[in-house]
Amino acid sequence: MSGPGPLLGEQAPDLTLDDTHGTPVTLSALRGTPVVLVFVPFAFSGTCTGELCELRDNIAAFDAAGVRLLVVSCDPMYTLRAWAAQEGYTFDLLSDFWPHGAVSRAYGVFDEAQGIALRGSFLIDAEGVVRWSVLNPRGQARDLAGYREALALLDA
Repeated sequence: MSGPGPLLGEQAPDLTLDDTHGTPVTLSALRGTPVVLVFVPFAFSGTCTGELCELRDNIAAFDAAGVRLLVVSCDPMYTLRAWAAQEGYTFDLLSDFWPHGAVSRAYGVFDEAQGIALRGSFLIDAEGVVRWSVLNPRGQARDLAGYREALALLDA
């Protein structure tokens, strides 16, 4: 795994990654809006698809909290586009393909040996500060309840 990512209460590392249509998305340009960053290892894998389908099916909770959901994978843009189309994802899927894993490294979730992002999630408030994070081992899906608890932090 890469080095430590941002700690709670720290400014989130900025990022600019292309979405599934090649449009750059920059975290600092989203200031004023809370963001949940969700790092996933592989498009089309069973666990990742299950996690994102659960988020898709519960997107109303993020919308109600005014939170923008951004999913980051080291897969190429076209792979992410096909995955989003197949599964009906309406949130942004961002490609950390090149330079390979640079954003995943900045968040401390890049597995150097495998060349993939680990299952890390970060809630970044409207000022760009990390308010919640979780890192799950490979093969272990994140719990939707954790996201709901994180969203509740924005009201606290």
